Amino acid sequence: MRTSTAGARTGRRLEVAVRERAKLGEGPTWDPATGRLIWVDILSARIHTFDPADGRRTVMATEQHVGAALPRAGGGLVVNLRDGIGAYGPGGDFSWLVHDPVPGRRGNDAAVAPDGALWAGSMYYDETPGGGTLIRVAHDPSGGSAPAVTDTRPVTVGNGTGWSPDGRTMYYIDTPTGRIDRFRADTHSPGEPLVDQGPLATIEPGAGHPDGLTVDADGCVWVALWDGAAIRRYTPGGELDRTVELPVRRPTSCAFGGPGLRDLYITTARVGVVDPHPLTGSLLVLPDAGQGLPGTPFAG
Repeated sequence: MRTSTAGARTGRRLEVAVRERAKLGEGPTWDPATGRLIWVDILSARIHTFDPADGRRTVMATEQHVGAALPRAGGGLVVNLRDGIGAYGPGGDFSWLVHDPVPGRRGNDAAVAPDGALWAGSMYYDETPGGGTLIRVAHDPSGGSAPAVTDTRPVTVGNGTGWSPDGRTMYYIDTPTGRIDRFRADTHSPGEPLVDQGPLATIEPGAGHPDGLTVDADGCVWVALWDGAAIRRYTPGGELDRTVELPVRRPTSCAFGGPGLRDLYITTARVGVVDPHPLTGSLLVLPDAGQGLPGTPFAG
């Protein structure tokens, strides 16, 4: 691995956290309540956990392709599945929060906003332009027991989502655009259109396609480049200040975890890769890469 920097500390060498052959590893998320990293293999319909303190792992099968799995405030997980948004309770019981099956469409990436609402993306398996959605799922403001879907936005491949440390900016990726877009978050009212603030950055042709992202404590955005064999870090002003080159062609997302949220975990994919590197499909980690932000569990 070669790492290029421009005034930023790189950390140590890339390591293997979990050697795996995931078809489509995605959605790394740190769960502070358990001290474990959660990640999914979308096309294998598996939710993985990894405890870096002792190396222990768990693998849970889901009945549908699962795009993301994130902690809930009351325990358990909220999951972005093929047919909608579901929830697992602490005891493993399952229920639908939003059941909206559309033939040929599945859930993809998802993230929880500072207010505890879930923003979940979807896509068609064949990436039909505009066929996916970005939705916001939260408690019913009228006090009902069912969650409320208060925002819908057409997208093609709903992907990386994150928020600036002050909560004022929401970053979002619809992969085919080649951009990391910015939206005003602190003045956004559910049900109203997001206020577009223009792109933070556009990935140049030939460098790969933007996939999952995470935001660090400095407000910088780290983005995985599918088919680009790299993770990039952009400053809040949109300057590229770090590139972490990887031995695998298709990194999918990244997230900070571990003690003090200092280690950058990276998911990868084997799907569509000819003559893959031995680490393709594994969960990788760059120790002491920076300082992550504490996550918010889903308030539902």
